[in-house]
Amino acid sequence: MANRFVLNETSYHGAGAIAEIATETLGRGFQKAFVCSDPDLVKFGVTKKVLDVLDEAKIAYELYSNIKPNPTVENVKTGVEAFKASGADYIVAIGGGSSMDTAKAIGIIIKNPEFADVVSLEGVAPTKNKCVPIFAVPTTAGTAAEVTINYVITDAEKNRKMVCVDPKDIPVVAFVDPEMMASMPKGLTAATGMDALTHAIEGYITAGAWELSDMFHLKAIEIISRSLRAAVENTPEGRADMALGQYVAGMGFSNVGLGIVHSMAHPLGALYDTPHGVANAIILPTGMEYNAPVSGEKYREIARAMGVEGVDDMTQEEYRKAAIDAVKKLSADVGIPADLKDIVKKEDIPFLAQSAYDDACRPGNPRETSVEEITKLYESLL
Repeated sequence: MANRFVLNETSYHGAGAIAEIATETLGRGFQKAFVCSDPDLVKFGVTKKVLDVLDEAKIAYELYSNIKPNPTVENVKTGVEAFKASGADYIVAIGGGSSMDTAKAIGIIIKNPEFADVVSLEGVAPTKNKCVPIFAVPTTAGTAAEVTINYVITDAEKNRKMVCVDPKDIPVVAFVDPEMMASMPKGLTAATGMDALTHAIEGYITAGAWELSDMFHLKAIEIISRSLRAAVENTPEGRADMALGQYVAGMGFSNVGLGIVHSMAHPLGALYDTPHGVANAIILPTGMEYNAPVSGEKYREIARAMGVEGVDDMTQEEYRKAAIDAVKKLSADVGIPADLKDIVKKEDIPFLAQSAYDDACRPGNPRETSVEEITKLYESLL
């Protein structure tokens, strides 16, 4: 069986990368941008940095900001109608996963109107046409949505997140500019950074992992581990490293899948609006403990990438514990809670466990699981 790898056509990295939006727009002959960005980014002037680039180059645009932190089916439908009315021919998505996920869903439906109900996009939908061209500008160092073929939309009627996987939705150009991330508060920096680490670790041990993806994931673990603390303190070096590390993680996991940590985190976002990165960070050590028996020697390399010394002299049990302890330490150092007791209601666990089992990320987990075992994992985190 052949292994497929899908990446952006082009990506720009480093301070000032957003200036190239004008270059790419004019070079590709685009006429008008549909700018997707969330209300807070608009309010605090982050979106304006990109709008200034468009204004200076005299590029027409229309701003759409009806986007929630966990975008809903209704957000997407409203966005589709707004795009149709705008006369735009490409999308500029500015923000974290929410803005980019909304943009991807809008772009897919515009070119594949038979999926206008949105819910039919869940899983691997049989779309025929590439989505509206997307330029992606991340403002968080975590989701890597600018380089992935995934997007997540909340079905508010059923209190569940729909994971959609479609190579036709990947942004054509990514502009990974750490200066766009400098205004992130500490809590959001920590949460999105731990989301990126979860991508790298789950992607490294997922059932679909192979040598090319392993290369990206191990490097991402190394970069994130050395830079997240500094990024939380808002140093330019930390921001730049995290911008790169989360992107590298995205290059890998987008192509090989994730696992039980993400499948357990998604229902928390749908039911309680828990920030995705926080949910992942809390669950990650428990997920690693659960998957350790089927991980072979991979936890030794995770520990090594996270800066643990002497791993070659450790037993398998020791280096597995060292890898998990390094994750716990990093999570604690950046202020992530250690458990779910302030988030999860015990009576909701049956619903959460079934939702996690049904989630599109669960089949990628390297260890076979069940609703009953997932129930125990949730209970252990209370």
